[in-house]
Amino acid sequence: MSHPQAADLVLTGGPVHTVDAARGRATAVAVRDGRIVAVGHHEVHELIGPGTEVVDLAGRLLLPGFQDAHVHPLGAGTELGLCHLNDTVDPREYLRRVKAYADDHPDAEWITGGGWSMEAFPGGTPTAALLDSVVPDRPVFLPNRDHHGVWVNSLALRRAGIDARTPDPADGRIERDADGNPTGMLQEGAAHLVGRLLPAPTPDEQLAALLRAQAVLHSYGVTAWQDAIVGTYANMIDPTPAYHAAADRGLLTARVVGALWWDRARGAEQIPELVARRAGSSRGRFRATSVKVMQDGIAENHTAALLGPYLTRCGCASDNSGISFVEPAELKKYVTELDALDFQVHFHALGDRAVREALDAVEAARTANGWRDTRHHLAHLQVVHPEDVPRFRALGASANLQALWAAHEPQMDDLTIPFLGPERAAWQYPFGDLLRAGATLAAGSDWPVSSPDPLAAIHVAVNRIAPDAPEGTPPFLPGQRLDLGAALAAYTAGSAHANHLDDDTGSIGVGKLADLVVLDRDPFAGPPEEIAATRVLQTFVDGRRVYAAADA
Repeated sequence: MSHPQAADLVLTGGPVHTVDAARGRATAVAVRDGRIVAVGHHEVHELIGPGTEVVDLAGRLLLPGFQDAHVHPLGAGTELGLCHLNDTVDPREYLRRVKAYADDHPDAEWITGGGWSMEAFPGGTPTAALLDSVVPDRPVFLPNRDHHGVWVNSLALRRAGIDARTPDPADGRIERDADGNPTGMLQEGAAHLVGRLLPAPTPDEQLAALLRAQAVLHSYGVTAWQDAIVGTYANMIDPTPAYHAAADRGLLTARVVGALWWDRARGAEQIPELVARRAGSSRGRFRATSVKVMQDGIAENHTAALLGPYLTRCGCASDNSGISFVEPAELKKYVTELDALDFQVHFHALGDRAVREALDAVEAARTANGWRDTRHHLAHLQVVHPEDVPRFRALGASANLQALWAAHEPQMDDLTIPFLGPERAAWQYPFGDLLRAGATLAAGSDWPVSSPDPLAAIHVAVNRIAPDAPEGTPPFLPGQRLDLGAALAAYTAGSAHANHLDDDTGSIGVGKLADLVVLDRDPFAGPPEEIAATRVLQTFVDGRRVYAAADA
């Protein structure tokens, strides 16, 4: 029988990166009843008893579990089970996969899935005719990688009644040919014109998708996350029932904060509903205490909200500066009321105008309500005006980084930089400036928009070069690099702060929950350009192993 003070688990024999400023490194950690009871060196071995599991780190790094501050697991898990297009940019391969999926699923009423890249098609806009060539007899609905646009075939357009006479919705755009006929690409809110016709997945299918995604996230060392859309939006299903089912069956092993969707077609009348949903949402490790406001779109389809107009292909100013989905004066009122009710607001703010509008709303809330521990955060931050960088620290608004995007790649070089112009292009993803200005950095993946691998994102944050970039690719705005310690802190302690989980997680210290990850190496000991080669070997939540690699 174990000594009553013996640990349940001891991890020893390798570097421990605690993400604790007071004690940065150790070599051993002991866990009892799901919490860390000792952090140190050889003296921790005194807690090893007959029943203690001892994990030999063998020189490999132990970290607090990663936390993804902006992710869509149910959508990602669903896509993994459908027509999966994420891992290629070859349009011929897209069509091959669509046809193969349709052939393999002859009883499917709709062909769905997605994950294709805009860079694969001229102007980022594929056509219905391409899909018609492989699936003419069933409707096809395929969101792109960033989920701000959808590729459909002609039958899907006909089912939805979309033709040359159909007006663009206020929050979206139907791509058209010279005669005004729809071409098969639906941007932003226009996607819902077809998406609303899709059959809803069953509760069992939703639960299976969530568990599929949870397994993937655990395999990348993610122990907690913020689900960035909890509610019904466009063709996305509300994940709340799936979280409740997983929690009720003891299957939810991650800690999850849900960001309740703000319906941009409505106003303050929805706030009592959000209050009621928050009150009824907590179940096991899931709670919905945030509100998601999508303030703008994306730069590639020119719906990100900019302070000045996009450029045209000739370098001239266009008549389009993007879309602010929520009127800025109203946004201030909504955020002030939500803040007074102790809601956190999780903004999608990608263009410099959207970033400023979100910060203005946070400032209005601080002015009206004083300083509340609401921890509002702005996600994406592709273009940030330099004058707004110091406002993050001043207002206590966290910068939620999707670092994997801060690199040269075709979507950036062909669909973004030419239409921003050199001055605004130099304001993209200013991670270094935000850190130097004292902002709190959190980090997330936006999976399935991009890879859920935190180490790949950290690689880009440190190098400003994509892990798979061709040799000779220059770093993207290298002055905005983060050092490895700061990047790891964003993906652990910073996201824990955004999730209001920092009292218990985000760092390794006595009394903290034993949410831990073992890497296959110490990336601090190797060159920065090899960070992305690092793999996760083991992941623990509450000291219990939720993932182990085959060679762990």
